This record gives sequence, structure tokens and C-alpha cells, in this order.
Amino acid sequence: MIARPSHGARRVAGIPQGVTVMFAAFLPILAIVGLAPAVPNIIAAFADVPGAATLVPLAVTAPGLMIALFSPLMGWLADRYGRRKLLLVATTVYGVFGLVPFFVGSIEALIGSRLLLGICEAAILTVTNTLIADYFTHDQRRGWLTFQGVIGPIFGTGTVVLAGFMAAQSWQLPFAIYAVAFPISLLMLFFLYEPDVASEVAAEAAPAGAFPWGRLAVCCGFTLFAAALYYVYIVQVGRAFTEVGVVDAGRIGMLISIASIGVVIGAVLFQWISSRLASGNQLLVFLGLLGIGLVGIGLSDGAQMMTSFAFVQQLGAGILIPALALWTMAQLRPEHRGRGMGIWSGCFFLGQFVSPLIVTAAESASGSIRGAFVILGTVSIAGALSTRLMSKTIR
Repeated sequence: MIARPSHGARRVAGIPQGVTVMFAAFLPILAIVGLAPAVPNIIAAFADVPGAATLVPLAVTAPGLMIALFSPLMGWLADRYGRRKLLLVATTVYGVFGLVPFFVGSIEALIGSRLLLGICEAAILTVTNTLIADYFTHDQRRGWLTFQGVIGPIFGTGTVVLAGFMAAQSWQLPFAIYAVAFPISLLMLFFLYEPDVASEVAAEAAPAGAFPWGRLAVCCGFTLFAAALYYVYIVQVGRAFTEVGVVDAGRIGMLISIASIGVVIGAVLFQWISSRLASGNQLLVFLGLLGIGLVGIGLSDGAQMMTSFAFVQQLGAGILIPALALWTMAQLRPEHRGRGMGIWSGCFFLGQFVSPLIVTAAESASGSIRGAFVILGTVSIAGALSTRLMSKTIR
């Protein structure tokens, strides 16, 4: 059974709860960006281990696969036993497993701790998304998702800079960043409370319904499709820049940073777009921007043109995640939110796994990475146009 508050009056969430959930939601992002600058040093540290050049990147990205596999289970646990306790335990254990490579310098400890870290992330991501829906009304969710979209890139950039400085000292030092989970768990202990889902169900004055498999299948199908396209840029854009003659890693990083301003602007635009457009039209906007940006990157013959189209793609990326999350939340009754958002999270991170596979197929068909961008951008635009044909399904 879902845990209930110990007091009679129903609590109302505010800024302390929202900010705490936002901090917690950043932890799964931290797992990737916190190690990105350290990957070359980690590979060098394990140079005597056969296959280290493959094993280390796999270890870094392993949490994403664990999120895809375990998020539905974590959603079921959240619905069955409650949100707060699961989030507290997962965040504390996240800090423990995150720190393991800081103290134990073996490849086995690195891989094992990253896999276990991913299971914790599955719980954190699922429960934070569920709590946004539990604590806040539809309009309030829009505001918090916009806030998350704005601060996420800022936190991410700051973490990359800090991790780069730490990696220059030692390959193990960046793992100390994961200790931030402990103060965040203290914030949870003080500010988060178990939502009274039973009272919310009763307030809806409607009989309990079956789990909405049909509506969720539509949401998760679009999420998997969009996420696979979303990660094309993140993983492959560096290669696209090299095809137009930009080979210096520092310059590539600078151009990507300039384009990433679009993510923040897109997140701000989401607040305006989501208050005026139905879900289907929101999908049309972000898939359209994503597609135009990808096609433009593929057709670019110089760094300036490519950066301009990368900015367009990033505008769409800034709208994508909050739009998909808000749409999915709206389909779920309170008693189904944990399981529903767990399945949604799993589909999003499954898209991360699928993305390199579709890029490989598109690159084989076109003969170049820019050709792959054109093909997949066209697919994204076709997906955007399909939302008009599915207007009765997407609501």
C-alpha cells in the first residue's frame, strides 16, 4: 500500500519542495557530465587492461542502460510503497556507489559501481518526475519543468568545468563530485513529504480506472522516437564539425557551447508554448525544430553555418523533455503516476541506447555523418508532420 502522511491535513507543496526535487533530478545528469572530461585520463590509468578503450566509455554510459531497464520497476515500487522513502534510500546509496572509484582504483570496481549507480538513478529519475506531478497542479508543473530546463544546462556546464579541473589532478578525483548526494538527501529529509495520493484520488470524484496502457503507449512511443533523435546531436555533432574542417577539440567545444544557449532559450519558450498550444502542437514544434536543425547541420559546408543550425536544433531540444514529461503526466491518475513515469523514463533512456544504432544505419546509407544528419533530420520532420494526422490521439 502507498504510505500516507502521518497528519490529517493535506500538505501543500511550495518552493522548498520544488527546489529540492530539482536538485535531486540533476543527479542522473551528473552521472554522465561529471565524468566526461575524465574519460581520457581513466582510459590511460587502465592502459594495461585489455579493451580499456572500450570498457571505460561503456562504464561511463552504463547508468543510462540501467535506467532504461529498471525505471518501470522503480515506478511500481513508488506506487506500491511510497515515493519519499524510495527517493531517500536511492539518493543516499547513489552517493555511496558514486564514491566507490574514488577509494577503489580497479576496473572491476569502476564497472560494478556504475551499474549499481544506474539502478539508483532509475529510482531518482522516476520518483522526481512523479513528485512534480504529485505536488503541483498542471500549470505549476509547467513552471517547474521550465525551471528545470533552464538550470539543467547551467549546472551541467559548471559540473563539466569543475570535473575537468579535478581530472587534471587525478583520474579518481572527479568521483568525489558524487558526494553532493548526501546534502541533497538531507534536504529531502527536511522538506519532502509523502504525497497523500489516496486523498487526491478521492478528490477527483471518479472511480479508480485501469492502468492507461493505450494512452501511455502513445506517449512512450513518441518519447522513444524523440529521444533517439535527441541524442543524435549530443553524441555525434563533434564528428559533424570535423567533416567541415574543425578538428581542434577546443574550438569544437566552444562552438557546441555557443549552440547550447538554444537549450536554455528553448526551455524558456516552453513556458509560453505549453500555455498556448495543445500537446500535439508542442510535439510538432520541437520535432520540427529538431529536424530542421539536424538537416541544416548535415547540409552545412562551414563551421558558422553548422553552429547556426545547431542552435536551432538545441532550441527544439530545450522544449523536448519538458513537453514530453508534461504530456505524459497529464495522462496518469495519481495511483498510476509512479509506474507510468517509470515506463516513460525507461523509454527515454532506451532512446539513448538506440540512437547510435540508427546513426550507424543512416551513415551506412548516406556515406557520411553529415548525410546521416540529413536523413535523421528528415525523419524528425516527418514525425512532426505526423502529429497533425494523429491529433485525436495526442491530447
